[in-house]
Amino acid sequence: CMCLFIEAALLALMEKTGYSMVQENGQRKFGGPPPGWEGPPPPRGCEVFVGKIPRDMYEDELVPVFERAGRIYEFRLMMEFSGENRGYAFVMYTTKDAAQKAIHMLDNFEIRPGKCIGVCVSLDNCRLFIGSIPKEKKKEEILDEMKKVTDGVVDVIVYPSATDKTKNRGFAFVEYESHKAAAMARRKLIPGTFQLWGHTIQVDWAEPEKDVDEETMQRVKVLYVRNLMISTTEETIRLEFSRFKPGAVERVKKLTDYAFVHFYSRDDAVTALHVMNGKTIDGSSIEVTLAKPANKESNRRNHQKGQGSPTSDGLLFQSKENGHSATPTRPLNLPTRFNSNHNSSSQEVERCIFPFYPGTNLSAISMYSLKPSYFCSAVTLLEYYCNKNGWGPPEYYLFSTASQDGKLLLIYKVFVTGAGSTFMPDKLCTVLEDAKELAAQNALWSLGKVSSKNLALVSFSPCYLNVWRFSVSHFCSCIRQIGKKLQKDRERESKRTDQKI
Repeated sequence: CMCLFIEAALLALMEKTGYSMVQENGQRKFGGPPPGWEGPPPPRGCEVFVGKIPRDMYEDELVPVFERAGRIYEFRLMMEFSGENRGYAFVMYTTKDAAQKAIHMLDNFEIRPGKCIGVCVSLDNCRLFIGSIPKEKKKEEILDEMKKVTDGVVDVIVYPSATDKTKNRGFAFVEYESHKAAAMARRKLIPGTFQLWGHTIQVDWAEPEKDVDEETMQRVKVLYVRNLMISTTEETIRLEFSRFKPGAVERVKKLTDYAFVHFYSRDDAVTALHVMNGKTIDGSSIEVTLAKPANKESNRRNHQKGQGSPTSDGLLFQSKENGHSATPTRPLNLPTRFNSNHNSSSQEVERCIFPFYPGTNLSAISMYSLKPSYFCSAVTLLEYYCNKNGWGPPEYYLFSTASQDGKLLLIYKVFVTGAGSTFMPDKLCTVLEDAKELAAQNALWSLGKVSSKNLALVSFSPCYLNVWRFSVSHFCSCIRQIGKKLQKDRERESKRTDQKI
């Protein structure tokens, strides 16, 4: 009966609006184009992403809400095989102004009592990240191979290795002519089912370039410098970029093989851009561009989230090196205590170990029934929030590289399917568990579930900190020390306390 009711409601909506509706590839499309539309689809920037939609809510309720912001070109609701929606949708308006109005009007809008939706700009991503590529392959070889196995390839972006400029970094970015072409290529190249040059490749969406308005770009006084040698120092960069005008550089921040060069004036930054782009520093040809600023709040809430490094003028300067962004200013020590932004005032749960007595009554519970204050692991907290928002479990992809002294360094890339977001931290780890914890921590920070002020380092006793690294004997010794402190409590217990624990 409910299915018939929903079907009747959708038919009534189509009859009232004149829009068509078709379901394909796990999504239901309303419109695209709307009745009487002539010409090409709306330009980039006209689409918004809608999250946290109740699973039993459909177009007959959603479309009238989103029509308040302007004329809808296309409404795409993601669907499950069961007939429920997947909790998110994409709404394309006929103008950018309507899309921006929808964000301001409907973000955090209470669509049902106690149920608020999230609305943010949707970026039409046409770029794929391809990992596990043989490092000896050149750009031309990778481009030719990708054109053979996928359609619509426009370009390939390959970065040289930080330690050996004759080799690539083991990954590339492939640009396609449209989002649809990129999506079809991703489906064909999914991990574990496709090989290039005898290697099983890793495929994911690349973090899209963020659109920045011209007025904001006209104020930028920071240059992003790529393809530096690891050995190149900040002082060398300062001297090279000051040659055309001594004293023009305010400061330099170098991270591995890329850097941000801050100038006192906009004119000097633009001049340095034209003078230095393509120049050689310490034997390496560098690439120089204007750093892209983004408002902190809009950057945090964008569903294709990146990271950034705050500057003195309150802007975030993004870098797309390595498929992720520049160093965020937040504590990265492990382990860390995480608290929700919305529950930052809640009392923190004390971290302790208590004896378990035989016969104690136990009740089975779900971790999702607990409050975030009960979690100290970023991996657990990220899983908790993904489940809470109906995004599905986070997917972790492991990558490695070698340090200058030959140590194996590890880093995880995290993909949150329901949020349509990919995250990668800007630090590498020598221990697998640390790499995963750091990746989850970075994803939580980028999703806005954890703010830098709530990332407080916990003062653990040694027996609680990185337990897996302690020998069994050391761990047992710590437990015995705790047992001594609990001796007085045990003496007040019944005779059962005399049994061995």
